[in-house]
Amino acid sequence: MSVRVRFAPSPTGTLHIGSARTALFNWLFARHNKGTLILRIEDTDQKRSKPEFVDDIQESLRYLGIDADEGPFYQSQRQELYEKYAKQLLDEGKAIKHEGAVVFQVPAKSVTFTDVIHGDITVDTSLFESLVLMKSDGSPTYNFACVVDDASMQISHIIRGDDHIANTPKQVVLYEALGFPLPKFAHIPLIVGADRARLSKRAGATSVNEYREVGYLPEGFINYLALLGWSPGGNREVMKPTELIEAFELSRVRKTAAQFDQQKLDWLNSQHIKLATVERLTELIVERVTRKGIAGGPLDRAWVGRIAAVLRDRLRTLDEMEEQHTFFFREPIEYQPEAVDQFLRGNGVAEHLAALRETLTQLPNFDAPTIEQATRALIAQRNLQAKDLIHPTRVAVTGRSVSPPLFETMSILGKDRVLSRLQHAVQLGAA
Repeated sequence: MSVRVRFAPSPTGTLHIGSARTALFNWLFARHNKGTLILRIEDTDQKRSKPEFVDDIQESLRYLGIDADEGPFYQSQRQELYEKYAKQLLDEGKAIKHEGAVVFQVPAKSVTFTDVIHGDITVDTSLFESLVLMKSDGSPTYNFACVVDDASMQISHIIRGDDHIANTPKQVVLYEALGFPLPKFAHIPLIVGADRARLSKRAGATSVNEYREVGYLPEGFINYLALLGWSPGGNREVMKPTELIEAFELSRVRKTAAQFDQQKLDWLNSQHIKLATVERLTELIVERVTRKGIAGGPLDRAWVGRIAAVLRDRLRTLDEMEEQHTFFFREPIEYQPEAVDQFLRGNGVAEHLAALRETLTQLPNFDAPTIEQATRALIAQRNLQAKDLIHPTRVAVTGRSVSPPLFETMSILGKDRVLSRLQHAVQLGAA
């Protein structure tokens, strides 16, 4: 039997981390088994479903690289199908009309279904004596529409969150009543916060688009999502999408809840930034600083490439580039007041920086080794400790007490800007 799975979000909000992981597990399973992934938009709740949420879901999936093979299909456009099968159950005497609704009479018995992750689960159907199939307004209920769609789309495996386990026996009796073959079920563990409570927005359950805005690379983000409740074995953690596809097996999905760990997400993303090519990182930086108005004008990609190369091993997320490294792009730069007080206002600092400025003015080349050699010669000449000049120089040219390697940073900034910033720092120190 060919593998056919589906991701079926409701467009009543933006795509959040739990739903994104469900989409990812379905996609990984489909790709691993050379199967088909279907995107189905469950928009029967017309009051809460919004077109902008459909757009957000599709855009978020594109960002993650999760591509559907079929769809999107919209439940709101499949009304005739639901009415057809509701009529079938009415005609067969398995359902009745009650106050304008179509209600299925559940036979009293034990229902057992096998969950790929949890094993056999048995439920007494007397716990739910009847099921509404079609509401009095003519719209289908979740469980009925879900069964009709999954059967008509020939879904082989239903991979969804643990919170749907309670729906499964209700759906099993509908499969049986309609004569549909039963798919395999796999209920994946929920994601919880540090307090072991179901993940809330406060604890990290923000939308996928917000993670994108912060600057998580898609491959870093899905790497982290995949490890929430699944393990590839062999203590592997940093994995590319192709490696995740190759390794993904439902049998390795854990039964227990997966705890969201922000530090782990940041670390994994930093590893994928290190793995990114300088060319790709350059394009990402250009796009972000241009869109956010950080760059004053057109950017030379070769120059930004030098920034990308020096930052690649330092970033956890791309927005750290904007938070900590705007001094590459903005003029004048912002100075950290505490850094100015600590490093620019000491005795003799202004004089040392003025001397360094004069030394650098004479340099024929402004590459990092030449700058370092000249700076260290001045340190020796003035009988200083290295920190007495290097720390003030760092603050002078970046505005910060911490930066990428100083001499490479100065070379990237260029001679004119470094001399101008040193002059400004001299004035700050003397003030």
